[in-house]
Amino acid sequence: MVISAKPITILLLLLTITHIFLSTPYSSSAAAANIVSDLHSLQSQFPSGIIHLNETILYRIFNSGARSFYVIIFFDAIQLHDKPEPNLKTIKSEYALIAKSFSINNQNSSNLSKIFFCDIEFSESEKDFLRFGIHALPNIRIVPPDADDLKSDSIPLDVSESSNLAESMAGFIESKTGLSIGRIHRPPIISKSQLGFLIAGLLISMPFLTKKILAGETPFHHKRIWMFGIMFVYFFSVSGTMFILIRKVPLFVMDRKDPNRLIFFYKGVGMQFGVEGLYVGFLFMTVGLLLPFITRVIVRIKDSMIQRATMVSAMIVSFWAVKEVVGLNHWKTGYHAHAYLPSNWYN
Repeated sequence: MVISAKPITILLLLLTITHIFLSTPYSSSAAAANIVSDLHSLQSQFPSGIIHLNETILYRIFNSGARSFYVIIFFDAIQLHDKPEPNLKTIKSEYALIAKSFSINNQNSSNLSKIFFCDIEFSESEKDFLRFGIHALPNIRIVPPDADDLKSDSIPLDVSESSNLAESMAGFIESKTGLSIGRIHRPPIISKSQLGFLIAGLLISMPFLTKKILAGETPFHHKRIWMFGIMFVYFFSVSGTMFILIRKVPLFVMDRKDPNRLIFFYKGVGMQFGVEGLYVGFLFMTVGLLLPFITRVIVRIKDSMIQRATMVSAMIVSFWAVKEVVGLNHWKTGYHAHAYLPSNWYN
């Protein structure tokens, strides 16, 4: 019996078409699953949870089919880490806090496969910086799953006017991705080992300290120590020194337009430099010291003319200090308290 070649050809064609339709979705989903698996493997190699990108990994992510996850990229330049502007080292540490906190808060959640935190270094991947259209730092981009053009479809994250860097960046990421980052887990100021040494030292010295306290021979029994301590705590509080230390706020920055010019004061409520806080703290300290000077020293001056001249001088200095603080607040916020001084004094 002779079998016609035409039905066989048609059958083979149908099988081929069926294989293509069945295998294409499977291959696409398998490729996407492989990318996610590879990214998780790379992520486990970095303690911070931030994947260090290079040209090969970028091509694997963005040129191998559909994606089901967001890619958040921090653009870094090691040569700028030691410069106060653009403060890349601090911003990168805050970015690492977000990545680590996201991993901790979503340990048993499918969200771990929906966001991957990455960084890319300029000296290693200069071409990729141009691919994203990056011409200035700091810069962080959120790349959605459906992004085709990395330059136009990626979402820039502005970090230039943020004081609570990690919290504000996490809020922005949540608003753009619809996924929860969770609470930011900041490291404690004192580690467990340091705390253990402090407790051990305190227990060892306890008998000696008790003896000194009972004998009244400690520095805390001297009035001048208490006076100095009160002044230090007061200045520490009103100048925002704790904020400067915790957030690692620079004392000043260089003007981008004029490298020979330094900027000490920032116009806007989102940020302040260290010198600005120290200046306000000095003004508050001046007024605070003048008050006990008036009530404890000037009242004991016997010469009435000298007493009056000193009192007027103290009032003038106090008025100037308060005017400087109020004026700085007006300049930063744009709000004028007309009840305190005439508005034309600030024009």
